[in-house]
Amino acid sequence: MQQKIQMVDLHGQYMKIKAEIDAAIAEVIDSSAFINGPAVGRFASALAQYTGARHVIPCGNGTDALQIALMALGLKPGDEVIVPAFTYVASAEVIALLGLRPVMVDVDCDTFNTDIRFIEKAITPRTRAIIPVHLFGQSCDMAPILDFAAAHGLYVVEDNAQSLGAVYTYPDGRSRHTGTLGHIGCTSFFPSKNLGCYGDGGALFTDDDALAERIRMTANHGQRVKYHHDVIGCNSRLDTMQAAVLEVKLRHLDEYSRARRTAAHRYNALLRGVDGIELPVEASFTTHVYHQYTVKVKDGRRDALKEYLASREIPSMIYYPLPLHRQKAYACGGAGLKIAESLADSVLSLPMHTELTVEVQERIAGEVAGFFKR
Repeated sequence: MQQKIQMVDLHGQYMKIKAEIDAAIAEVIDSSAFINGPAVGRFASALAQYTGARHVIPCGNGTDALQIALMALGLKPGDEVIVPAFTYVASAEVIALLGLRPVMVDVDCDTFNTDIRFIEKAITPRTRAIIPVHLFGQSCDMAPILDFAAAHGLYVVEDNAQSLGAVYTYPDGRSRHTGTLGHIGCTSFFPSKNLGCYGDGGALFTDDDALAERIRMTANHGQRVKYHHDVIGCNSRLDTMQAAVLEVKLRHLDEYSRARRTAAHRYNALLRGVDGIELPVEASFTTHVYHQYTVKVKDGRRDALKEYLASREIPSMIYYPLPLHRQKAYACGGAGLKIAESLADSVLSLPMHTELTVEVQERIAGEVAGFFKR
């Protein structure tokens, strides 16, 4: 009987660190410190040390992180925030929820990431911030984005939900973790992320002391002192149980990243001769931690390939089938966003996780190749 193939194998990953995870969870239950217990602070400190960020502020989830970031920056209704059209909806959702205006821009056709060429064309007198999204596991080219933002007095809020652990190298050779490059970085600990908990979770990163204080207040009902509410805030916190899980898994994150890169490079070797697809591109200025392994399928055959793989019990996913400017909730025409529209019609993500075996990948690659030989 063939092994069932999964897009993400969270159970297999858990079994390898079961003793560590079970002990961490038991410690939380024994202490009964379920909210703001010691593991929350320990995890935040460990993640700050790992990324090099001066401040790490945990919160309830990645979408909350983005919303809290924009709230902490004090943006006003009607202010414009530039966001890529090819990404998950959360990046635009929080902009609209706060009465701000999301301005969608096109993306790089090779890396799928936010591109300075399109940002430059989108700026207006109302532009206040840019949200570059580090999509699928690698960094946007941040140096030109940061330089442009500084020249125009704009905030940069990184959406690093898919690329925690990736490292960006500046033109002068300096390097930093994604999420620590802009004014604020945001990430998600959704279970399927590279660093995922067993529920919901998120965090914000900043090197700015004043911003860090405002972020903490915003995430805690706008209070610095209990029952004294200085700003309008929200209630968003990482519970102790999830922090305990993340504290364990953070110790394995580099191992997980290596496993994903190994799997991606194995896919590359197995699929290189398949004419019907274009393989993922690794940019020279960033490491790639492969949250997704996403190919482009040529000649309009993406949906047919997906159906074919499903008939062979091989899962695949389309991230994302409709760009943001074509979503009913955000429809804005989007003339000129042709790359985002082309990607929405052609991308397909194959199974990618830390537990992929050679045998499973050979089976997947063989079926992909077989589809194009029919």
